[in-house]
Amino acid sequence: MINKIVAIQGDPPLNLNPLTDTSIFLANEIQKKKYKIFYYEPKNLSIVNFKVIASGFFVKFDYTKKKKVEILKKVKLDLTKCKFLLIRQNPPFNLEYISSTYILDAIKDKVKIINNPTSIRNVSEKLYSLNYLKFMPNTIFTQNLEEIKKFIKIHNKVILKPIHGYGGNEIHLLSKFNLKLIKGFIKKHNFIVCQKFLPGISKGDKRVFIINGKIAGAISRIPKKNSFLSNLSKGGKAINIDLTIKEKRISKKIAKDLKKENIFFSGIDFIDQKLNGDINVTSPTGLKTLYDLSNINLAKTFWKELKA
Repeated sequence: MINKIVAIQGDPPLNLNPLTDTSIFLANEIQKKKYKIFYYEPKNLSIVNFKVIASGFFVKFDYTKKKKVEILKKVKLDLTKCKFLLIRQNPPFNLEYISSTYILDAIKDKVKIINNPTSIRNVSEKLYSLNYLKFMPNTIFTQNLEEIKKFIKIHNKVILKPIHGYGGNEIHLLSKFNLKLIKGFIKKHNFIVCQKFLPGISKGDKRVFIINGKIAGAISRIPKKNSFLSNLSKGGKAINIDLTIKEKRISKKIAKDLKKENIFFSGIDFIDQKLNGDINVTSPTGLKTLYDLSNINLAKTFWKELKA
């Protein structure tokens, strides 16, 4: 008999913002079905005596209390004792991240892991969008200075972002070729994304939530004044929206493809009806924000689709 335990591999639980965090929102929902929540950080994952174990804590989340995250007990747990395991740590998608997916590969036939560790490794959040370039603003992936210089000359305003970044971090808007900045950026990140800037971002982007191959919901995020970053972590404001026919058509295609890739939960983003190329599969966010805006509880949908 498998224990009613959900493991969450994530960033330190006390660093999470309970008012917006999707991991807490998902955990809070499954607690209602009498599941215990075991929380650990990737650095505390090990293979010992043929077992995949993690040092972490049983925790309890409660929105009604001032202290919304309660650490109950420190334990070392054989992760095959869990029924579900959620990979929820933020990138950077570095060697520690990749190594943790290899370790979890060893137990993916014994525990339902969301998202599948092999799939996360194969579906690069930026490079997977190569399959959808026709739906995107003009975009190149490169570390070649001449290609970047030519691209900026053609498009005048260009977004630079790291291939393995997240959350709107280290994104630059350039209107001319800045050799020093770009050389430093490439030295730090190797391959980078250069994308034609879409001024429509001032009216917001749209985050579409995909659960088990289906469009589950969407929100829009409006950048704060004088910003081109719509991420909530960068001061963006969330509002309710509807998807256009075009956005629904593209989203359905990507949802179908991601289900074939064994990706259960993801988020994709549109600016001005164009896909921005971020296929969020490592730790998609925004479910709590959608709930606060519309009372639509996609945590219930998530667990129902998993048959929890």
